[in-house]
Amino acid sequence: MTYSLIVVPFVVITVIVALLTARRPAFGRRMTASAIAAGVLVVLTAVFDNVMIAAGLFTYPETLISGLRIGLAPIEDFAYPVCAAFLVPAVFTLLEPTRSHREETAS
Repeated sequence: MTYSLIVVPFVVITVIVALLTARRPAFGRRMTASAIAAGVLVVLTAVFDNVMIAAGLFTYPETLISGLRIGLAPIEDFAYPVCAAFLVPAVFTLLEPTRSHREETAS
């Protein structure tokens, strides 16, 4: 199994869970914040993955990656931090009680 195929379930779950929060308040603001966080995480991943690969801590078999790289790091490696930047806030949003649920429990 290639690294690209391993990433697919993470991306699908992230998209589904993020879309489930579309009707919750501040969806646009949350997506903007997630995009900024994703950008920061991609930069950090590029820096630290390249350092670790250059140091010989790990390698990727050429037959299991797409061949696209940012420095030494395969592009597939960047899906995880991007997914985390969108999935974690979405999960927390879904775990928050909705306004109507809060009003019912307060009564």
